[in-house]
Amino acid sequence: MAPRPAWKGYLKLSLVTCAIELTNVVTHAEKVSFRILNRKTGNTVKRIYVDAETGKPLDEGDEIKGYEVDGGDFIHIEEEEIEAVQIESSHTMSLDGFVEKSSIKQIYLDTPYYVAPADKVSGEAFAVIRDAMAARKMAGLARLVLYQRERPVVIEPLGKGMVLTTLRYDNTVRQPDTVFDDIKAAKTDDEMIDLAQHIIDKKKAKFDPSKFDDRYEDALLELIRAKKAGKKAPKAKAPPRPSNVVNLFDALKKSLNPDGGGKAGKSSAKAPAGKSKASAPKRKSA
Repeated sequence: MAPRPAWKGYLKLSLVTCAIELTNVVTHAEKVSFRILNRKTGNTVKRIYVDAETGKPLDEGDEIKGYEVDGGDFIHIEEEEIEAVQIESSHTMSLDGFVEKSSIKQIYLDTPYYVAPADKVSGEAFAVIRDAMAARKMAGLARLVLYQRERPVVIEPLGKGMVLTTLRYDNTVRQPDTVFDDIKAAKTDDEMIDLAQHIIDKKKAKFDPSKFDDRYEDALLELIRAKKAGKKAPKAKAPPRPSNVVNLFDALKKSLNPDGGGKAGKSSAKAPAGKSKASAPKRKSA
């Protein structure tokens, strides 16, 4: 069964337009979820709206959205009135500019969606826009109203289709220097950097998302299986918490040779002054 589209509308490049639909990239179908129960009866419970002043539950249809203004007063807004608010990006994504995807800082990337033509008639125009961007190795910038909010987005080719990623507004992103400015400058040792580089080289691998396992969810499933079988919850030992490294050079050396006794590299060098002596690969000259 095909997933339900998250949005339907049009993609526009100048005078070229095609009908498209967005589909969520991420699915939570297999995620472990829990329901809230009444501990005494075992029955599921439901949430109800209660009047904050009288404490009485609301009858169906009595709830309404409200926008708070000065003095604690509220303006009543009906759902139909919200749905009636329409701007161009409510139904059309106009490709207004093009950038290299790598030029967009990672901190601005939000949620991805697959983009596909909504019907056969739109297939050719969709392919033209997709292939033109692929040929230029560019991504398109546009705007889209999604979940009652206009969002900037970036669209790029992906195989037979395209992928759209919503972007965060600049005023919602905490800039790195607001956090990183407090990090004190540290003078690093060339030989320790060399050891760390060898560790990185040793652990180099190809990106394979199929190897990612949610070990916490696996532990939850083990708990559920035990309870279902009438057994006590399995007692798991808390994993040891790492502590700050006292001797960084020795820690790097042991990380490179976890089995012990092996050589760190073909060549060796003296440990930096103040560090324990150990063989270390020489840094190549430029």
